[in-house]
Amino acid sequence: MMSRTSRILSALLALGLGAGLARAGDLTESLKKGDPDIKSAGALAFGPDGVLFVGDAQGSAIFAFDTGDRPASRSSGAVNVQEIDGKVAALLGTTAQQILIKDAVVNPASGKAYLSVARGRGPDAAPVIVRVDAAGKLEEVSLKGIKFAKAALPNPSSKQRAEAITDLAYVDGRVFVAGLSSEEFSSNLRAVPFPFQDADKGASVEIYHGAHGRFETDSPVRTFVSYEIDGKPYILAAYTCTPLVKFSVADLQPGKHVKGTTIAELGNRNKPLDMIVYKKGGRDFFLLANSSRGVMKITTDKAGSQEAIIKPVRGGTGKAGLPYETVDDLKGVEQLDKLDDAHALVLVRTPAGDLDLRTVALP
Repeated sequence: MMSRTSRILSALLALGLGAGLARAGDLTESLKKGDPDIKSAGALAFGPDGVLFVGDAQGSAIFAFDTGDRPASRSSGAVNVQEIDGKVAALLGTTAQQILIKDAVVNPASGKAYLSVARGRGPDAAPVIVRVDAAGKLEEVSLKGIKFAKAALPNPSSKQRAEAITDLAYVDGRVFVAGLSSEEFSSNLRAVPFPFQDADKGASVEIYHGAHGRFETDSPVRTFVSYEIDGKPYILAAYTCTPLVKFSVADLQPGKHVKGTTIAELGNRNKPLDMIVYKKGGRDFFLLANSSRGVMKITTDKAGSQEAIIKPVRGGTGKAGLPYETVDDLKGVEQLDKLDDAHALVLVRTPAGDLDLRTVALP
């Protein structure tokens, strides 16, 4: 992606949200060398200066790592690696069946791809970060002696620890985190200032789920982006089965219970996997990858004016709200990020069951 993080950053740069951007180099100055006690590596996001944020759901924490990846000039090459899962496994001295690639993002400073990987299966799998350049070279990012910082989450879900962190993004001085908490209304969105301060309990969030015909407080946000509507910052969040909901960032205060506005129902029996915002032909679009409904190109034109969905939307393919089209050329996409203004990096499951890392034109 110009990267999920850079698209968010450019959208909100002028809004003065939170602490604001530090001047160049400041973000890495807050990091200290050491051996992080990271227990898992899941959702990824980049901030400026090559700082990589990693969600550790098992350890209930967010880590910031200095990748050292901030060249004088950014690479403009496409990243394409066939059977990336097999190559990552070989790098780690194991088999593709014994790893799980959980996320893929692009460092906007360098154009290199970063993968979060579980080496092994289950909650005790070892966390690994792998870097991939335009030439297809893979290397493990050593976490031994790395400059890092950690923010512990105070109220993670104990029953569904793997969903304590489902997605995250760096937005103008804060790391936004979605997941499940141990609160009564467990679906949670929180913003952690960076350089890291103590993480607060976040806001519990409630949505109307048209396919289920009810209000819900215990379904986690699966993926989200930040987007400006009428000059104000919002979080656009996608949930399983598949409502698309907007939340005003101004409402997401610690300890508050916030009701989102459902602006689209995209069909049930489906899990959203990843989401970006991009511009084409002078218009903005959301691009949403799904487990069973392909990649959706969703218009943003009525994101601010769309009437809230507050009544049941029936039928397995029932849809309402913002219109979309399915991108037929993009099949099997499990993760995506913006590579540049015209291209996306996608992690694709092939018909043979392998994973490819590909650069594709934004539709």
